Amino acid sequence: MKYCIPDCFWPVVDKGSYMGHEAISILNMSDHDIAAQMTIYFEDREKLEGFRLSVPAERTIHFHTCDLKNGHNIPIPRGVGYAAVIECDEPIVVQYTRVDTTQSELGLATTMAVAVD
Repeated sequence: MKYCIPDCFWPVVDKGSYMGHEAISILNMSDHDIAAQMTIYFEDREKLEGFRLSVPAERTIHFHTCDLKNGHNIPIPRGVGYAAVIECDEPIVVQYTRVDTTQSELGLATTMAVAVD
């Protein structure tokens, strides 16, 4: 299965001491560990592949995108809009959350990923 998140963005600027961030949350309800792959797509550059996401059995993991690097040690860039596609052989639940601190009033956006066969 593929899970698509078409609107991802981690702003470059933070106001105050709290750093804005994104999180991709994955819920694994199965009785065994799963391994997922993530590919990042951009409007004006080549895609980034090779992000590996592991989720233990019957657990949820919240991957902060600022901490993720692909197999070539390349991080997801800050200040660039992108889409994420997560692929997994098992059914999972995927949620995306963005905390925007570009203004003094914090903003929170969240969405469920779209599952595509």
